[in-house]
Amino acid sequence: MFGDLARMFQSQGPVNWDVARQTATWVATEGRSEPNVDPGRRVELEELARVADLHVAEATGLAPRAGEVAVTPVTRAGWAAESLGAYRPFLERLAGALEQARPEAVEPDEPTQLLGDLGRLVGPVLLGLQSGFMLGHLARHSFGQHDVPLPRPPGGILLVPANIDAFAAEWSVERADMAMWVCLVEIAHQRVLGLDHVRQRLTELVEGYVSGFQIDADALESSFGSLDPRDPEALRQTLGNPETLLGALRTPAQDEVLAQLATLLAAVEGYVDHVGAGVGRRLVGGFAQLTEALRRRRAEATDGERFAARLLGLELGRDHRERGRAFVAGVVERAGEAGLARLWRSARELPTPAELEAPGLWLARIDLDDPPPGAPPGPDQA
Repeated sequence: MFGDLARMFQSQGPVNWDVARQTATWVATEGRSEPNVDPGRRVELEELARVADLHVAEATGLAPRAGEVAVTPVTRAGWAAESLGAYRPFLERLAGALEQARPEAVEPDEPTQLLGDLGRLVGPVLLGLQSGFMLGHLARHSFGQHDVPLPRPPGGILLVPANIDAFAAEWSVERADMAMWVCLVEIAHQRVLGLDHVRQRLTELVEGYVSGFQIDADALESSFGSLDPRDPEALRQTLGNPETLLGALRTPAQDEVLAQLATLLAAVEGYVDHVGAGVGRRLVGGFAQLTEALRRRRAEATDGERFAARLLGLELGRDHRERGRAFVAGVVERAGEAGLARLWRSARELPTPAELEAPGLWLARIDLDDPPPGAPPGPDQA
């Protein structure tokens, strides 16, 4: 696919989706064919999901929408293809922001003549390639569709049995225990991210992040000035590196958006970990062994996670998760599970960056305007 560069650069539109689709499939499968999901495995996962849904509903009090309980086991290539559609609105928003920020085209010198103007490269082809690399890498490691908690259209949950089973085998975890845990956290994610105000806020923040990029023509020219377009491997390494596009483009204006985005993601992950731990201890036999294996897995971000952090601002490092867990633990310590349940009641209850570090501040703010049932009236209410 890297041999015919002229055809690649002829695409119309903000993103070359053909290149994105081919790249995602190639990276997800490592260029090899995949067997279909075994029908017996599909039935097993569907049964586990039904059990997990009952327990998550009881633990969270969040009811599912129609069709949300259904799980769809897919191959890695299937995950990449389905996810490309879910990520497409955000990637097109990113492409539009880059197009608006594009400087005047730079006249290419002889070594870069085949590439044409840099703006055209940044537009459809480069973003198509990097989108494909991101989704392909995520497909190779994701257990479900919420490993990176991007808002998705309402519907069922994608699961990747090949990744679930490979992890269970690598860490000597019972396959059924691993599958149950994945169902629990995926359904818990879907309950929270399916709330209209959470989905809307997360979408606004991601769109605000991707809309803040600017293009540094000199930096881009430096990145590609020494590239030999006749060398497919050098081209692959350059175009497959998110720093090629974004290392020079991230702006200080995005820092505030990232702080708010990191706060919301940390709260979501902390809450899901809390629900998963509470339910998992009852349903997962080797829960302690499994959680230790997962902790080690999260110690270092995968290539797909690094791409998602750079392209969309969706960074979920260990420190983010720890801050989220500490916030949730602090709320439960002070106000119990009833206090924690108020976290998702409306947009007003979503924590600020300062409140994430001090859960007592969050409780004080929401109690000031709306005290919990049974609390004594304040001086203005008495």
